[in-house]
Amino acid sequence: QVQLVESGGGLVQAGGSLRLSCGVSGRTFSSYPVGWFRQAPGKEREFVARISSRGGSSSFADSVKDRFTISRDNAKNTVYLQMNRLKPEDTAVYVCAASEPGFLSYTYWGQGTQVTVSS
Repeated sequence: QVQLVESGGGLVQAGGSLRLSCGVSGRTFSSYPVGWFRQAPGKEREFVARISSRGGSSSFADSVKDRFTISRDNAKNTVYLQMNRLKPEDTAVYVCAASEPGFLSYTYWGQGTQVTVSS
């Protein structure tokens, strides 16, 4: 069973930075592509970023493309989301998820961490 645990959320002023971590346990971490999603109050969950199993490729939502980066340390079973130049509209619960190898859909989900950006 794969388990994901997010950390690193908090309150930050607009223009600031946060780094979220997604710890993955249970199976061979380096086999799983991992994505980050977010959900703001009253809105649907939206895709933020994704990184391939070995970290060689990544993709981002247009709204964060020039401000967020995603990376992974397979030795530490952790994926990171570095968020820079944060805006109030980035306020949301951020959730990480893992795909089974070879699949685009996400099978395993974490519980999420709250990010609040004040103006």
